[in-house]
Amino acid sequence: MSFEDAADFVATLPRMGALAGLDLGTKTIGVALSDVMRGVATPSQTIRREKFTKDAEALLKILAERQAIGIVIGLPRNMDGSEGPRAQSTRAFVRNLEKLTHLPVLFWDERLSTVAAERALLEADTSRKRRSEVIDHVAAGFILQGALDRLAHLRREADGE
Repeated sequence: MSFEDAADFVATLPRMGALAGLDLGTKTIGVALSDVMRGVATPSQTIRREKFTKDAEALLKILAERQAIGIVIGLPRNMDGSEGPRAQSTRAFVRNLEKLTHLPVLFWDERLSTVAAERALLEADTSRKRRSEVIDHVAAGFILQGALDRLAHLRREADGE
């Protein structure tokens, strides 16, 4: 089941358990994972895309190994908030993935996540070659961390803090 709203997404999850963040590109899928308390997103790896069946198999293997209970996927909206071909491709990927797993999926606005990841890697004085190797899963980390921060805010509101 997929969600646009973080509150609806979190209502389907147990209180603890790791989430996966995905940055879906045409050539790669960046993967990040959270801790079970959902406080910190850690960039994990990049999957080289081949065809959907192989991509999904590799992704689901990672999710099973890390016991992920949900997925946050970056939705590449245009700067005006509209959705173009890349967003439609992301939605199609999720529709196909939902046929293979019961994990809930949250669409998360990923505008500027790759820019933020690139900036962080430049500030860390990462070489051009290394940046190209890690940019996708670092961007997935930014996507997931944004969602984790929102989920933490919702939890604090629900707990009356």
